[in-house]
Amino acid sequence: MRERTLKIVISALLLALALVMPYLTGQIPELGSMLCPMHLPILLCGFLCGPLWGLAVGLTAPLLRSAIFGMPPLFPMALSMAFELATYGLVSGILRRLLPKRSLYIYPALLVAMVAGRLVFGASMLLCMISQGKGYALSAFLASAVTGSVPGILLQIILVPPLVLLIERRWGFLKKR
Repeated sequence: MRERTLKIVISALLLALALVMPYLTGQIPELGSMLCPMHLPILLCGFLCGPLWGLAVGLTAPLLRSAIFGMPPLFPMALSMAFELATYGLVSGILRRLLPKRSLYIYPALLVAMVAGRLVFGASMLLCMISQGKGYALSAFLASAVTGSVPGILLQIILVPPLVLLIERRWGFLKKR
């Protein structure tokens, strides 16, 4: 019971962080799109709380942020981000559960989750654009999901694994997911 309560609290905290972290970069939109501030809490949620909590928080965060603050715009960005972030949370949680619990395995789990999320983002944007009779070129996908996000990708690789290990050491029973 205590573990479930802690996962609810951690998930709620990470959802709140996903909602407010974009304000840290909000004054400079180019910086916000490069650093991907909503991605960090979702990846942490998947690793720490498991795939279902990661999926739920990832799906909810961009839609809730769009509904409350008007950013990102609901269609197509918040919708595509919801699928992307849900994939981050789901895949990172599944891989953390399946791979050996040694610290080295956080990195491949993180990289696979990041690639899967970005591919889902691209597919979602493509479907949204097609539904509006527009195109979505591979170059647009690469610019928005890959090359334009390199600082955020590096930040995720640098911050997520140590944070996961630190939190898991503090609350050891989270490893049992």
